[in-house]
Amino acid sequence: MSEQFDYDLVIIGAGVGGHGAALHAVKCGLRTAIIEAGDMGGTCVNRGCIPSKALLAASGRVRELNNQSHLKELGIKVNGLQFDREAIAEHAQGLASKIRGDLTNSLKRLKVEIIRGWGKVAAPQKVTVSTDSGEKTITARDIIIGAGSVPFVPPGIEIDGKTVFTSDHALHLDWLPDWIAIVGSGYIGLEFSDIYTALGCEITMIEALDQLMPGFDPEIAKIAQRVLINPRDIETRVGMLAKKVTPGSPVVIELADTKTKEVVEILEVDACLVATGRIPATKNLGLESVGVETDRRGFIPVNDRLAVLAGGEPVPHLWAIGDAIGEMMLAHAASAEGVVAIENICGRPKTIDYRSIPAAAFTHPEISYVGLTEPAAEALAQNEGFEVATVKTYFKGNSKALAEGETEGMAKVIYRQDNGELLGVHIIGIHASDLIQEAANAIANRQSVQNLAFNVHTHPTLSEVLDEAFKRAA
Repeated sequence: MSEQFDYDLVIIGAGVGGHGAALHAVKCGLRTAIIEAGDMGGTCVNRGCIPSKALLAASGRVRELNNQSHLKELGIKVNGLQFDREAIAEHAQGLASKIRGDLTNSLKRLKVEIIRGWGKVAAPQKVTVSTDSGEKTITARDIIIGAGSVPFVPPGIEIDGKTVFTSDHALHLDWLPDWIAIVGSGYIGLEFSDIYTALGCEITMIEALDQLMPGFDPEIAKIAQRVLINPRDIETRVGMLAKKVTPGSPVVIELADTKTKEVVEILEVDACLVATGRIPATKNLGLESVGVETDRRGFIPVNDRLAVLAGGEPVPHLWAIGDAIGEMMLAHAASAEGVVAIENICGRPKTIDYRSIPAAAFTHPEISYVGLTEPAAEALAQNEGFEVATVKTYFKGNSKALAEGETEGMAKVIYRQDNGELLGVHIIGIHASDLIQEAANAIANRQSVQNLAFNVHTHPTLSEVLDEAFKRAA
């Protein structure tokens, strides 16, 4: 460590991205401090991935045990199922607390200094931290910003945290409304619709765009609507804007046509979950002190090595990762970005391959994907002059899925016709979130379907859904 600095590295934000960066920094011999004003672990551990998966696990069991026809096929009878809402909520919060503690302890074991307070850039290689006892200034050779994100609340929607709320509030499962509107049909809206319907709530899902699940591959979205929405107590409003949402009993929602902005319907529901995505938490970070301007949405501009840009040029020794840069607003993407930033800090040039980073919605059944959607692949093909091909395989023909009685689903493989390079894989079905990793690794190595077709898969397993797809493609 250079003696002129307090630390080799200071990280602002102890979310999953900051944690991943800190762990890798220590491995690389950097004396590291991490600054956090809120909960250690950030959004993922406290208000996102972890508690939501706990709720989905519990509500999923309720759904399974209430599915009498499925259980009958397996020779099982269950009578008088009951669940305890408060205990389910405690399970989710208890899990978040445990992982928050584990994360904090892992930093302490590695002698990463944890500084509690609000950190902001004060000047090149200088950070100020506002704490309960006042403000202090620390210096570092390099600074990483991993400030994370917060739920986006559109204009006209009033949040009271009780009858109108975001996912931050919903994860506490304070109550189960009889009728709840969910604004947004992305993965957050889908996962909560899965939780609420399993626990007996009726849903109205409101989507401003002209199709549900606009971020997913169109064919996967079509199957998801048939499996996850149509059979459940969910009605949909597509091409509708929640122009005004007023908390109360009832919650009053003014629905407007997205194109004309004219109010066409008034909904009165028990509660409203606003699941309209997330925005970067990049205010009051002192970026102006080093000449950095965020874009109009608040994201910090970076280059492909994650160096922060000012006027298009890298700011020396300043880096940013995670939701604050907006490339892929996923916890594991932030962690990967943290590692890449450290590599570049250590003088080992590295970039991140976003095409190979998978994503999943943990509904029942799950949805996962990696790489390009078919429309995106077609656009790339037109630009680069190649043909796109696709194959599909179905869980209905998979022995393990048949044994489980969980045969709804499909795997779609997108590849180049000329050289067989795998471009994208999209799965809906049981354990889709686990199955996608094989495809992610293949895309990372730019493998062809011809090579993948020779891989041997355990029989009988769900992985054979992909095995069959690769063999069909080859």
